[in-house]
Amino acid sequence: MFFYFLLALTIFFIMMSLRTLFVPYRLKEKWVSFENFIYLFFVYITIMIGFGLIYTLFQLNGFRVYLDSQTIVSPLNFFDTLLTGIYFSGITLFSVGFGDLIPVGIGRIIVVIEALIGYTIPAAFVARAVLDMEN
Repeated sequence: MFFYFLLALTIFFIMMSLRTLFVPYRLKEKWVSFENFIYLFFVYITIMIGFGLIYTLFQLNGFRVYLDSQTIVSPLNFFDTLLTGIYFSGITLFSVGFGDLIPVGIGRIIVVIEALIGYTIPAAFVARAVLDMEN
């Protein structure tokens, strides 16, 4: 039960972070500013840590979401599994992956969702900045 609560809470935080891209509010008048960079940085960090927690929760509850390219990744402890989950999330969010960790099972669906989010965040951010500049 605790697993489902943490999973729902993590998904809620990810959705709230993504929501900020679509809720209109005025950023600075400049396209390139330190505030815009920090805003985008925190959106990415929230998504990366959130999906890392999702991968960790699944791994610790016996659902394999990724495998090492050589051997099965066995969870040594929570911290190691969390770091591996965040690493896997970051590689998935910012690129196609290095190939050292391979998504399996339900992890394939989660990876596709995260990669889609990773590719649409910059487009949504630019579209939002352009619309804000026109208003």
